[in-house]
Amino acid sequence: MDIFSSAIKRKLADGGIVIGLSTRMPRVDTALVAKTCGFDWLFIDMEHGTFSVDSATQLSVAAISLGVTPIVRVPGHEHHHSTRVLDNGAQGVIVPHVDTPEAAQRIAQNLRYPPIGHRSIASMQPVASYQSLSMGEFTRQINAETMVVVMLESPEAIGNAEAIARIDGIDVLLIGTNDLCAEMGLHGQFGHARVEEAYRETVAACRKHGKVPGMAGVYDPKLMEKYIGIGARFILGGSDLSFIMAGARERLAFLRGIKR
Repeated sequence: MDIFSSAIKRKLADGGIVIGLSTRMPRVDTALVAKTCGFDWLFIDMEHGTFSVDSATQLSVAAISLGVTPIVRVPGHEHHHSTRVLDNGAQGVIVPHVDTPEAAQRIAQNLRYPPIGHRSIASMQPVASYQSLSMGEFTRQINAETMVVVMLESPEAIGNAEAIARIDGIDVLLIGTNDLCAEMGLHGQFGHARVEEAYRETVAACRKHGKVPGMAGVYDPKLMEKYIGIGARFILGGSDLSFIMAGARERLAFLRGIKR
């Protein structure tokens, strides 16, 4: 059965670290850029980017064909925010601002097919190569391969990390460090002791309940090394726009520094 498997689920199950490229620009060729550069997954940002459902899922289909796992950050908690992209090419979703176990439970129920959850069935999906499969086998495999990621972005969410990690159907607890710092009144202080403690609490909760801890919004090399050392394994490595700007600044500084 030629269902595309989630390469990052295999790598995480083996104890590995997976690194994603965030994209806010709706260009299908970003999937090939991610593949060529060696990224494991794409973070397709519908919360802050300009993606429509159509452009997000076109990029998702391009990514799965290349072995890069497409995961869409959806704009909210409504079930259709997630199920429409999952039905049309995404292999996972990232749901922002999940503060409570009750919210996480609703998300898990909405995004898993029966008997695990209550997701409505749309057959012949891109992730199954548009094959017509028995519904029992189709739903079983899609349930197993779909990655459901919830973002912890507030002190309340961190305080509920263990209760959230306990919920079946949630795969990853991803700390949105930028918003977490803001909610703590620590804008930009990504290395603050309270932030480090948030990582330690979340990693401990994930290890206890067999979930994966993630890191987003941290791009200082020393801090990235610290939080990966603590245990973060689902890593957002940076965004297309930030890489373009970093490369452009470096080249411009070189050119302006040439003596004539």
